[in-house]
Amino acid sequence: MNLHEYQSKQLFHQYQIPIPKGVTVSTPEAVADACAELGGARWVVKAQVHAGGRGKAGGVVLVDSPERAAAEARRLLGSRLVTHQSGPAGLPIGTLLIEVPTPIAQELYLSALVDRESRQILFIASAAGGMDIEQVAAQTPERILLTRVHVAAGLQPYQVRRLGFGLGLDAAQIKALGKLMGGLYKLFTESDASLVEVNPLVVTESGELIALDAKVNLDDNALYRHPDLEALRDPSQEDPREAEAKAHELNYISLEGNIGCMVNGAGLAMATMDLVQLHGGTPANFLDVGGGATADRVAEAFKLILSDPKVRAVLVNIFGGIVRCDLIAEGIIQAVRDVHVGVPVVVRLEGTNAHQGLQMLAASGLALETAASLAEAADKVVAAAARTH
Repeated sequence: MNLHEYQSKQLFHQYQIPIPKGVTVSTPEAVADACAELGGARWVVKAQVHAGGRGKAGGVVLVDSPERAAAEARRLLGSRLVTHQSGPAGLPIGTLLIEVPTPIAQELYLSALVDRESRQILFIASAAGGMDIEQVAAQTPERILLTRVHVAAGLQPYQVRRLGFGLGLDAAQIKALGKLMGGLYKLFTESDASLVEVNPLVVTESGELIALDAKVNLDDNALYRHPDLEALRDPSQEDPREAEAKAHELNYISLEGNIGCMVNGAGLAMATMDLVQLHGGTPANFLDVGGGATADRVAEAFKLILSDPKVRAVLVNIFGGIVRCDLIAEGIIQAVRDVHVGVPVVVRLEGTNAHQGLQMLAASGLALETAASLAEAADKVVAAAARTH
């Protein structure tokens, strides 16, 4: 689960991580009071969406009067911001963060994430803050500094010093970095985060370190331990189909292709998408119905796939280990009848009661095509999608 910048900064403040003074507003009428509360003669108006690249897209604006701030609020609130991370449809803007500008001497990058290879928490730092860190890593990898923290030992002072020296900080700034990284580490572990990112982490003209931006991603699997954090979810920033999938305990991710995929098991789902791609098609989604799928859940999964207007054909690939193939067949038949499917459907069943499932599909009278192997199924569904494009 992603948090907005202002929500992430609220968490930063709780963990004594320095941030700029700011106020959130949701109406243009509230902007004047926000500017008066913050004081000063200039303010930064920042659109709150779950996407990077807001500044380049016009979502972060420096203004020099309350009237100009209100005008920007009227422009932004209720609109959709399109960035290189949001997709072509953009994301809706319902909240703005108004902040006092920070006098910047240097921009740094700092983040913490789960390093699955080492099973440790990885801190990433760079003196090239404020830029696309992926581009920095690809073009100038020597500018990326890494340190891994074992959860049994925790963050050590020598690790902070090593990053601080690599960033070119002086002794006082390294001390401040230690306090800041300690706060990030504590926030990361206590909130069950998967990513905490500060880009940029700025050195001010007076030599202070301030988190100018904040990004926090939380582990969905641990949200049951954090109802206060789960309450911060903003459904308007999520794909409606992905939100619907969560309600039915389905694992669904929207993609850009035109072939819907319904599979049981994440590994098999990945293999299925690879085969579709190998045979010249492009998957429209990742969808794992799970090992204990019921007919009702399969029906809901089928409806979910077909709600995507890009889908031109559907591939159902089920291995009946825990789940029985006749139950899957029942769900497919129920969904096809309920939704009035207008695209070709290719089904491959293997495992427990696969023969019975295929017989049920054949006897249904519906336009369902079956395949004996995954390669055959991928070939058929790609050809079917091409015919209906």
